[in-house]
Amino acid sequence: MRLSCGLFSTTLALLSVFFFSNPAIAAHGISIDGNLKYPADFKKFDYASESAKKGGHLVLHGLGSFDKMNPFTVKGTEPDGINELVFETLAIPSLDEPFAEYGLVAKDIAVAEDKRSVTFTIDERARFSDGTPITPEDIKFSLETLKSDKALPNYQLYFQDITRAEIIKPDKITFYFSQKNRELHMIAAQLPVLSKKFYTAHPFGAPSLIPPLASGPYIVSDFKPDKHITYTRNENYWAKDHPVRKGIFNFDKITYKYFKDQLVSLEAFKAHEFDFMYINIAKQWARDLDGEKYDKKILVKELLQHKNNQGMQGFVFNTRKTIFTDRKVRNAIGLAFDFEWTNTSLFFDQYTASNSYFSNSELAASGLPGKKELELLKPFKDKLPPEVFTTPLTPVSTAPPQSLRANLREAKNLLALAGWTIQDGQLKNQSGEPFQFEILLYSPSFARVMEPFTNNLKKLGIDANYRQIDIALYIQRMQKHDFDMMVYTYGQSQSPGNEQRNFWHSVSLDMEGSLNLAGINDPAIDYLVDKLIYAETREELETACKGLDRLLWYGYYLVPNWYIANHRITYRNIFNRPEQLPLYYSPFQALMTWWMK
Repeated sequence: MRLSCGLFSTTLALLSVFFFSNPAIAAHGISIDGNLKYPADFKKFDYASESAKKGGHLVLHGLGSFDKMNPFTVKGTEPDGINELVFETLAIPSLDEPFAEYGLVAKDIAVAEDKRSVTFTIDERARFSDGTPITPEDIKFSLETLKSDKALPNYQLYFQDITRAEIIKPDKITFYFSQKNRELHMIAAQLPVLSKKFYTAHPFGAPSLIPPLASGPYIVSDFKPDKHITYTRNENYWAKDHPVRKGIFNFDKITYKYFKDQLVSLEAFKAHEFDFMYINIAKQWARDLDGEKYDKKILVKELLQHKNNQGMQGFVFNTRKTIFTDRKVRNAIGLAFDFEWTNTSLFFDQYTASNSYFSNSELAASGLPGKKELELLKPFKDKLPPEVFTTPLTPVSTAPPQSLRANLREAKNLLALAGWTIQDGQLKNQSGEPFQFEILLYSPSFARVMEPFTNNLKKLGIDANYRQIDIALYIQRMQKHDFDMMVYTYGQSQSPGNEQRNFWHSVSLDMEGSLNLAGINDPAIDYLVDKLIYAETREELETACKGLDRLLWYGYYLVPNWYIANHRITYRNIFNRPEQLPLYYSPFQALMTWWMK
């Protein structure tokens, strides 16, 4: 979920503005610093092309299966693409600006001068796929539904500070906020638009495979769970020539074919069963994308540059489990992971060790805490790990002068301090219970990473086993927080905000479906998350992010993994595309600007 948001300030030079009776500033777009790249009369984004042609059938792949059509509820698994292709939002983020959005369903966005409310004017042309108008009643219903306990916790928490919505005119609706927040008006603009009529006839929370009424450019036209789903471009899509959609969503049909795992799907790709693939396995990128079809340019392999905040991927400890409650234990287990060996032997040196929960961005903590950070951290100093104040964030390393042997020796000492010692050849606690846990996987490619890791843990007397399960079951166990350790990637935007509650705040600790996978329940982290959410300037946001980064890092809530600052893609040589790439984007978002030759 894109959660990049920020303050709409009053730099008027680039904005089309006017005033309501309730003093406010309205515009075609909003941004964190008041600057917008695109003026009110812009025709398209620079990363879309005037030459883009509509047509063709794009075939992609999915993993696992799906058993519902509603992507906003907790239970079940939705099909790939349904959120992006079928549901529209009030405004659309610009992918070549870090903190800007431009109106779509909302043609004007008016932020109150006191920043305690935002008013959206609904475009009179906006329609659902059955031709019925999108109304303020639908917007109000969407907000109230996604804030309710029927929706996934990430939506509940994300929209938490929007207290209510009021329809003030036939085409206007105002959202009111619980307090000032630099990004709430932008969060509000990211609201997915649901049809009140459809979800009254088909209750929102009920499991269903009935295709939803679309507010977006595509409709579900055909599907078979376990096999495929096809989206067909709505020929009457009201916004096909809108500046934020011009040159985007060019394919007439988009089909996802489902495969059980990524290794099988790559072979299917090379056999032309589908057209485009994002590669996230180093071995596939280094060794499996060659041969005659690549030599003849029938298939293409390419790195796409980007400037995304890479967040954090790691092996997440579930601290709800007794064996992982002690920070020293978690630190010790992290010392057994040999990134350098893994990167060289398995990843062909493609990755960089993660050194922050905001990797590859200016939000990452570096050095020791500065004055502003210390002001945030000092009230909790007596309860925080000393390393927060004394040691820069540094990944575990086995590069000389460090070594795996020295790391394991340190780990052994930490485990002993935590009450775990070798007894009869096994690591046991004072009650004689052996140290055992399970690592859940859904991708077979991770097995080769886990084998050396668990072998290193055996040297400490720890019995760690890894098990691959079906991706649908993996998601179900993740949502129920029913695991010991699992692999997860915490994506981050250029402007982190309310979504951090869903990741780290104690309010999400016991919510089924929340992404507080580690089970974090720490008043200092709650405080930093709140400081981050309610930061009023970019400087305050950066300070809170860096302070939070230090607490998460030295809480040892996961074993940090790695990141790569490029998108690795391979595709059939059947596409044309714009000359200019976006800056902050996913491979799917870039692909939606391409078209068939």
